[in-house]
Amino acid sequence: MNAPRLNVRTRLTLVYGSLFMLTSAVLVAVTYLLTVRTLDGRFTANDRLDPAALARLRNIGTAGDLSGLTTLKAEADRELARQKHDVLAQLLQSSLVTMLVLGVLAVVIGYVVAGRMLRPLHTVTAAARRLSESNLHERIALDGPQDEIQDLADTFNRMLDRLNRAFDTQRRFVANASHELRTPLTINRTVLEVALASRRNPPETKALADVLLGNTARHERLIEGLLTLARSERALGERTDTPLPDVVRGALGHLDGQADEASVDVEARLAPAIVSGDPVLLERCAVNLLENAVKYNVRDGRVWVRTGVRDGAAFLQVVNTGRSVPPYEVATIFEPFRRLRPTRTGPRDDARNGTQNGVRDRTGSADGAGLGLSIVRAVVDAHGGMIETVPRSGGGLSITIRLPLSASLSPAVGY
Repeated sequence: MNAPRLNVRTRLTLVYGSLFMLTSAVLVAVTYLLTVRTLDGRFTANDRLDPAALARLRNIGTAGDLSGLTTLKAEADRELARQKHDVLAQLLQSSLVTMLVLGVLAVVIGYVVAGRMLRPLHTVTAAARRLSESNLHERIALDGPQDEIQDLADTFNRMLDRLNRAFDTQRRFVANASHELRTPLTINRTVLEVALASRRNPPETKALADVLLGNTARHERLIEGLLTLARSERALGERTDTPLPDVVRGALGHLDGQADEASVDVEARLAPAIVSGDPVLLERCAVNLLENAVKYNVRDGRVWVRTGVRDGAAFLQVVNTGRSVPPYEVATIFEPFRRLRPTRTGPRDDARNGTQNGVRDRTGSADGAGLGLSIVRAVVDAHGGMIETVPRSGGGLSITIRLPLSASLSPAVGY
């Protein structure tokens, strides 16, 4: 079991307090030893007694019995020892009490001083947590001398300047790439469609145009997936309250009969759940999950989709039948250009979809570019959620997405 980690303020307080207590203990010990030495020197050295008093004591001892003198001297020695012990005990007790009081006071003062010294660092930390792609124009404003903490804030601000310029460049590149890549593909698709519709072209030309048209469509899907992935990996700008059931209903509408064509039955149980985020990206996330659940299924298979609230978080769960998925493949399906092998029924399907003996290549064609689940992960990360993927014992996958509930709504009881 790991020990709890102490923050910097607590560690500084402990260092201040420990140093003060150690110094105080050394001071008390030195003071005590010096006091003992002084008392011993004053109360036990006979050569420092008054000579006249010693002469009178000798006369008394010569004239009479010496036993009384011996008894008197012993009592005097005991009294001196008792007084010395009392003085040292009182000195030690007073010193320890004073050290304890001052030690507690030093810890309190050290805690307050450490908090004031670390306040600029808390400002830098809060700003770092608050800043994202949408507000990189903000800067950390610290008031105080040009010390190490101010240098840290200035360095952080210069880093934000570079990040802001980099994100602006990326946004412009994505916008330009979207236009430059889509335009020639759109032109090619139009030319090929005209060639297919023309009666003057021979069948061989139409067959070639059909193949090229399929390649163009795949390239369009690849570019669209890359642009969506680039967009979903950026931080969200404005967030709106979005009901997950509405998102799933919109995604089901995008399937356009794919489930019926693949002979897959889709069952939906949509309990209320509202999250804060981008409705378009959330719908794309649901579409990709459902399309994968249908595509990587078996004939007469099933897909179950659920929404609701569980353990204080909204969830979207998509479960499908299909071939058995090894656990080591689950860890890679969310990487770009990686896919599981679809379940096919014969060599014709393999030839149509670019497979050989049922084995898919890494980037494939008709089944997509392998970006669907990568987009899902990027969207979930942008919304502060998490993904749980579990292979089903009978084949297929169970993918559950958990998203934070909308802050403006109280949690409800779900499935």
